[in-house]
Amino acid sequence: MGSRPVSVRMTKWRGTATVLAAGMLLACAFGSALAQNYPSRSVRLIVPYAPGGPTDTVARITSNAMSKVLGQTFVVENIAGAGGTLGAERAARAAPDGYTLLIHHLGLATAATIYRKLPFDVRTAFTPIGIATDAPLILVARSDFTPGTLRELIDYTKSHGNAITFGNAGLGSASNLCGLMFMAAIKQELTSVAYKGGGPFMNDLIGRHIDLGCEQATTATGPILAKQVKAYAVTTRQRLASVPDLPTADEAGLPGFEVNVWHGLFGPQGLPGPIVRTLSDALQKALQDPDTARRLTDINTVPVARERATPEALDKLFHSEIDRWAPLIRDANQFVD
Repeated sequence: MGSRPVSVRMTKWRGTATVLAAGMLLACAFGSALAQNYPSRSVRLIVPYAPGGPTDTVARITSNAMSKVLGQTFVVENIAGAGGTLGAERAARAAPDGYTLLIHHLGLATAATIYRKLPFDVRTAFTPIGIATDAPLILVARSDFTPGTLRELIDYTKSHGNAITFGNAGLGSASNLCGLMFMAAIKQELTSVAYKGGGPFMNDLIGRHIDLGCEQATTATGPILAKQVKAYAVTTRQRLASVPDLPTADEAGLPGFEVNVWHGLFGPQGLPGPIVRTLSDALQKALQDPDTARRLTDINTVPVARERATPEALDKLFHSEIDRWAPLIRDANQFVD
């Protein structure tokens, strides 16, 4: 008699385990079925910035190549605002079925620290699919700015300090982060001036209304070659083919100074593994296409190697970038409530 309740409990536990196991098998089968038929219609790719900018350009080139691989149209939708978090929120809230994706960059990682209140958890709201491109920034100044080299610029800041204006494309932008890192590296505060995008910042730099700043090579190279602005250094380890005489920051006097604007492809949290693999494979094939690689290189971005266009590589990079930039942002006390 005393053993009967144990037997009943064991029976219930086994029944529950059977249901759970069946549910898991059903979920796996459902995911596999989705992958076999995926994609069966057009895919929406959210760009969290305005049309015509670097992220939009990378998105259109990459998605066009992926559509050829997968045999379905990719529709780019620009949802700009709130430093790229408005579009990110829309993607985070989408169904995890592979038909709404997000392309974002360094700004998504830094949003985890800059924004005190977000309607989603940056660390867990997305499924990484793969890195698409890397892009350097260039340290640039108005064409008539006194210092001629990076070393001269560093010395110049010591005697002029806050009299020097350092522009950026807005709080949390890559140019903003580059500026914070530059000031920390030279141990000198400059006067930061935030603009509503890289376009207005570059226009003021070309117009000589501001002294200095960082900008993505995608938009800075043209004005440099036209001698509308002065360039001091590239912020990555390799020189740019389009401006081969321009040294890296490391070569020019700032050892270890490196800021890379990567672009990554994300899905909503819970995107089934088979769909993730389908998209990652398509991204890898797209980046290996010679025409796609040429088009990306022409805008001064670098299509990544096959082994980096993977979910694992993006996941590792994304979380390391959150941790890398958090202390700098906190020290600068640059937050949005």
